[in-house]
Amino acid sequence: MSVMTYAQAIKEAIREELINDENVYFIGEDIGLYGGCFGVSRGLWEEFGEDRIIETPITEGAFTSAAVGMALLGLRPIVEIMFGDFVSLTVDAIVDHAAKYRFMTAGQVNVPMVLRTPFGSGTGAAAQHSQSLEAMYLNTPGLKVVMPSTPYDAKGLLKAAVRDNDPVMFFENKLLYRTSGEVPDEEYTVPIGKGDIKREGTDITLISYSRMVGVCLEAAESLEKEGINCEVLDLRSLRPLDTELIISSVKKTSRALIVYEAPLFGGFGGEICAAINESEAFYYLDCPVRRLGGAEMPVPYNPILEKQIVPTAEKVVETVKNMLGV
Repeated sequence: MSVMTYAQAIKEAIREELINDENVYFIGEDIGLYGGCFGVSRGLWEEFGEDRIIETPITEGAFTSAAVGMALLGLRPIVEIMFGDFVSLTVDAIVDHAAKYRFMTAGQVNVPMVLRTPFGSGTGAAAQHSQSLEAMYLNTPGLKVVMPSTPYDAKGLLKAAVRDNDPVMFFENKLLYRTSGEVPDEEYTVPIGKGDIKREGTDITLISYSRMVGVCLEAAESLEKEGINCEVLDLRSLRPLDTELIISSVKKTSRALIVYEAPLFGGFGGEICAAINESEAFYYLDCPVRRLGGAEMPVPYNPILEKQIVPTAEKVVETVKNMLGV
């Protein structure tokens, strides 16, 4: 095992797949000599050259459409969108084309591509560079949506995404890039569609993904000092969703709190609520399922306000105590 940052784990996954498969290409803005907006691709251009590391103009819609065409011809492009907010510029390419071709050709054509992008608040980047837009893509059959929380999961899931024959949206929270964790030295992948129990517990299930998993773990440690035992689920993959893991955990703990950074209304938490309430886990509940999401407002530039609009460990602790009646 080696200790590396989340950003290094992403880079290693890209590097290994470029080595393993000559059909893999990396495409995006400033990913070459500059090394990427967040330094993720530093050194790849020097190692693989401009034929495999393709620098683009500021034309997200155009180069993502080009990547769809590459995938249709049998290549496996990895597309980087500099900020997650700008995935909105790729909607036609991803939603109207990449997600549809396998269905429209009765399985004769696949679109094996990955769209990677950093997202989320906390860096003072203001309203147009700090959003969490995963819900935009979760209502599109044919797309897979992955949001890892640890370096181990980030590397393993990205390698699995590159090898997948369907288009995968791969969201990376910006505040996770400098976090560190153990990553195996040997070859490995993490299966898409399988969640993970990051902490075993018996009193309540905290369900989350990406950066909010760490927030839930911090809250769980605080609550343990007060005799409250939380189970923390990391969904890792939102589509496909590991509903079996969710249902099994909620049946054990009889309570569920869903925590995510995106605005509460219309967020993925509602889908998880439905998955629980429409399953046998509903009959095990001791109180209604609760959601804790972001505030209903654009992300402010002011750093004090920015910290207040997303769930914190303190907010999780308060909500859990309310649910347990303590």
